Amino acid sequence: MTGGGGTGPALVPVMDVGGTHVTAALVDLGAGAVIGSTVRRRALRPSAPAGELLESILGCGQALAAPARASWGVAVPGPFDYDRGVALFAGVGKFESLYGTDVGQELRAGLPGPPGSVRFLNDADAFLLGEWLFGAADGHDPCAAITLGTGVGSAFLSGGVVRQDGPGVPPEGRVDLLRIDGQPLEDVVSTRAIERGYERISGVNPQGAAHVAGLARGGDAIAAGVLQSAFEALGKALSPWLEEFGAEALVVGGSMTGSWDLIGPALVGGIGAAMADGGKGLSVLVAAHPEHAALLGAGAYAGGRSGVARATPARTVSPPTPPGAP
Repeated sequence: MTGGGGTGPALVPVMDVGGTHVTAALVDLGAGAVIGSTVRRRALRPSAPAGELLESILGCGQALAAPARASWGVAVPGPFDYDRGVALFAGVGKFESLYGTDVGQELRAGLPGPPGSVRFLNDADAFLLGEWLFGAADGHDPCAAITLGTGVGSAFLSGGVVRQDGPGVPPEGRVDLLRIDGQPLEDVVSTRAIERGYERISGVNPQGAAHVAGLARGGDAIAAGVLQSAFEALGKALSPWLEEFGAEALVVGGSMTGSWDLIGPALVGGIGAAMADGGKGLSVLVAAHPEHAALLGAGAYAGGRSGVARATPARTVSPPTPPGAP
């Protein structure tokens, strides 16, 4: 098993805050597994008032029999000040009532144990750490990950540490800041982009990316073309970054991997046959722990098994020059 160093505690309490739910569990770092009997889950309303959101998050964590003075790992999407534990959600359509809230203070005061500390990390970073230590990316360093759901999350790891800047890493490690043909990446590939793409051509409003995938499997040429176009474009946008980073593996997770038979070939084709699964040695892999990778990564981070190198936030994004380009 590849590792980031350090021994740390065997059992680590963790939480994964998603767009519509929060999950809590105990992670056994020695076994590299989530203890299934401890998994707790609560629904979240992204537009709910701050009090309701905090009550749901705390209630989920309070259902755990956490060790006293444990270090908790909490995976949470951005924008978020991970070092201070302060929510910065604005303009993202979720959790905006929490803006400016010291979530870390709320969790330290309300979680069982009580906690010795609460360590926050980005959910995509946690996903990649979990897959690198215990899943599909085991043995691959450098490696990268993307998560495909309502949007596109991403993370880049080298030397056992998640990187947010450096050669081949988009600013803040965020591929969602990239542009495709002048458009924001998520206007080309995301749940809403796929829905809009299908409706624009067919005149029918589909109910999510999975619906479009089902239509494609049923022989709908428009649906198949929309998926092909979106994920081929994503692959082309990722390719120069992955090449410069020297990634040995790209791990793909998120709800859209349920349609991997349709989106996988398009993504790999966009990255390029010379790089993916061939000439440059890049393996494109579906997550081994699609439900629990972020929990595993949060546990490893809280337990001192791996780290995250923070970067100064930046927004200027231009792709690296492909090798051999003039």
